[in-house]
Amino acid sequence: MPDPRAALHTEPAIRVLFTAAQIQERVREMGLELARTLSGRNPLFVGVLKGACMFQADLARATPVDLEMDFLAVASYGAGTMSSGNVQLIMDLRSDIRGRDLVLCEGVVDSGRSVKFILDLLESRGAASIQVATLLDKVPCRKIPVPVHYKGWTIGEEFVIGYGMDAAERYRNLPYVGVLEE
Repeated sequence: MPDPRAALHTEPAIRVLFTAAQIQERVREMGLELARTLSGRNPLFVGVLKGACMFQADLARATPVDLEMDFLAVASYGAGTMSSGNVQLIMDLRSDIRGRDLVLCEGVVDSGRSVKFILDLLESRGAASIQVATLLDKVPCRKIPVPVHYKGWTIGEEFVIGYGMDAAERYRNLPYVGVLEE
């Protein structure tokens, strides 16, 4: 007999864009690219919480150089799927970045507003250099031009979940990147 509770709680279908194996392979390649660029330096990998947490950890492990990690958090989405356009710093770095080479790790670069906000902040604090690394680059959504030095893939306008990225704080723990199918 079917469970009558099943009809009360149905999960939406998820279309997989990039499998866990594809992500790990591409992140490994990106780490080796970064290692060639950063050889002999001691970069600081700056992760943008919460969406870049998985990507930053895997990218750091894939980059065979002496590096440090720190985190900041900005908010522009709230519980929705569209950026509000208003970016706020909600958690700051603990590290002094003056004179440091930074790698800004983002899960998704879309409108460019958050990345621009963060780049302006880090530059004002005297970073020697800043390179942007993102797993996903949503070029069709760009409102403000920002540099993306390392990217996993370019995607369209779809709202993605998994591998650290969420929909109202859900689905971050999925090992792949997908799109909710309504």
